[in-house]
Order: sequence, then C-alpha cells, then structure tokens
Amino acid sequence: MDAPPAPRHKHGMDRLALLDTILRMLAIGQLLLIAMVIGRGRAPRPIRVTTALLLLGVASYLTIATPVFHAGASPFWALLQLLAQSVPLMLWVFAHLLFERPIDRRVAVAGIILLFGCWAGLFYARLFDWDGRGMIALVQRVSSLLFAGHAIMIALSERGDDLIEKRRRLRVGFVVVVGTLAFVVIALELIFGYRIGTYLAIGQAFAILIATSAMGVALLQSDPDLLFDPDRPAPLPSLSPAEHVLNARVSEAMAAAVHREPGLTIGGLAERLGVPEHRLRSLINQRLGYRNFSAFLNHHRVADARTWLADPAKVDLPVLTIAMDLGYGSLAPFNRAFREDTGQSPSEFRREAIIGIRKMPIDSEIDRAFPAPRSRAGDDRLATDGTALPDGAA
Repeated sequence: MDAPPAPRHKHGMDRLALLDTILRMLAIGQLLLIAMVIGRGRAPRPIRVTTALLLLGVASYLTIATPVFHAGASPFWALLQLLAQSVPLMLWVFAHLLFERPIDRRVAVAGIILLFGCWAGLFYARLFDWDGRGMIALVQRVSSLLFAGHAIMIALSERGDDLIEKRRRLRVGFVVVVGTLAFVVIALELIFGYRIGTYLAIGQAFAILIATSAMGVALLQSDPDLLFDPDRPAPLPSLSPAEHVLNARVSEAMAAAVHREPGLTIGGLAERLGVPEHRLRSLINQRLGYRNFSAFLNHHRVADARTWLADPAKVDLPVLTIAMDLGYGSLAPFNRAFREDTGQSPSEFRREAIIGIRKMPIDSEIDRAFPAPRSRAGDDRLATDGTALPDGAA
C-alpha cells in the first residue's frame, strides 16, 4: 500500500528550510574563507586573532540557527554556542583595536565574566531543565546589545580620523554592518526567542550572506592594507609645488598652535586652511607619513609637552594643566600619547629633565664617583696654627 502524499504546506516549509540552510551554508563558507585570509595576513597579531574569532563567532551563530541542525549536549555544540555568544564582545574589542582606542580592562573583564557565566548557565539550564534560563538569557542579550551598540558608536565617532578615504569607509562600514546585524539578531531573539519564524530566518540569512559577500569582495582584493594599517606609511621623497604650498600652510598653522585646539578634526583643520579635506588627508598620510590624524596631532602636542616639561620656569605647572592646555580632554590620553613617543611618563620625563639641568653644574655624578685626591700635608694651604694662608703662599 502506497504511503499517503505529504501535505502541500509541508513540502513548502521543507523548501523554505532548505533555502534557509543553503543561504546560511554559503555565508558560513565565506566567513571561514575571510577568517583564514585575515589570520594569515600581515596585520598586527591582536587584530588578526580578534577578527578571526569574530568571524568564527558569526559562522557559529549561523550554524546553530540553521533549521537542519538540532541543539545537543555535545562539547562541540557547547563550543559553537560560546563562539556565537561572544560575537558582540569580540566586535567591541575589534572596534577598539581597529580604531586604536584603549580598552578599558574593567569593562573587558566584566564582559568575559558575563560571557562565560551566561554560557555556562544556559548550558546547565538546557541539560537539567532549569527554570532560570529566561533570566540568564535576558542578561546575556542585554549585555550583548550594549557591547554591539558601543562598537557602532566607536566606529561612528572615529570615522574622521583615518587619512585614507577608501579604508576609512571600509572600517566604519565593517563595524557598523556587523554591529547592526548583531543588534537586529539579538532584538529578534528578545521578541521571538531562539527560534524565529521561517520567513524572518530566511531574511536574516539573506542579509548576512549579502554582508559577508560585500565584505569578502572588499577584503580579498589586492590591497592588503585596505582594512588594517600595521605600520606607519613611508613618506614619499618629494612634494609637488601645490603640496609644498599646502605643507607650508600646515606648518604655519602648527606654529600658531592650532593643534592645541580641543576636539580638532581634520575637517576642521581643512576648513581653517581653506583647502579640500581630501588634499589635506593625502598630504598628511602619503607625504608626511602619519597613519592617522590623531598621530599627526599627538606628534605636535607631545613636542610642545616636552618643551614645557623641561622648562624650569614651568616646574610647578601640573601635568593635568599641561594636558588640558595642549587640547587633550583628560589626562589618560595625554599620558598614553606621551609614553608612546618618549617611552616615559610625563612626570618621569620632567624629573629627569629638570634634575639633570640643575644637578650637573653643581654636583655631577662624575664628581661623586671620582672625588678629588686629598692634598699633601705641605700643600694643605693651612698654617701650623690652623689659619688659612694668603693666596699665592706656599
């Protein structure tokens, strides 16, 4: 006896599930390929490792969300869940490294504790059917939204600092696209739970496939430094007449202490000089050799700081005041920029410079190490009664 035909709607759902699986598998393949290329590239190691983990995390999410796969209790499935849940935190770290922002260790440690704590709690709840799964999932999703949202804010706030226009657009686009996708996915999970509807799942998979395809086209082209900038670019040997004039105007602006203006951007400097922003970017990066506008500003600000800190007349001027007068919003970025340039903190530099200026003429270390020999008794320049002999007396 022949089996009865399956309902028509069942065949339709099977085809949709198959389409969703195909889209996700294509995206996973592209993500793994991009992760391998970046991992073997010449970008700084922290960025390569973070990027590879970020892309592996997205691929892991696509895997566990694929309809043909079913959640299990195996160690491999637990690892996929951990990688998937780490995407917002990895994106946050990636944004800091990419845009050269200092990572707050307290926030990073808190994020790691939340990641592993929620992952372990959800895995325990699945194994033992624990009622606290909903609360743990809520904490995990809210913290993920915060990390993804902050990564997007970093990308948008730092979008004007890069001096190469093509790379600037890609960097911002990379973080914003991945962050927006993560934000939407987490929001959908908050509303619909882990298993969203078929049509929403297909739309989500299609959006991720389009994003990974665009990312792959951009990253796998011939320019190896399109996204990452491992080293300071070497300045070209000569300037054209127009660049020579522009460089002279930039030097005049720096001599007038324009670089001390708080919140100065390359757009603001270009407007002040009355030149197109792309010409100024090209001069500072390709001709003067600075990797970004912040490095250019820090070079001039730290030079002023070295002069002020070594000036005995300014010995009582607090380091915080110097930092604020040079255009820094707080002490931390000034200390970081100064240490990167000199290898010392501002206080250490001042101590060495001021003590060196005052100490050498009066009591040098050479005099201490090699004291003058004692005079013989006959040359002691003292009379037998202990009184000093007059000048010229033997």
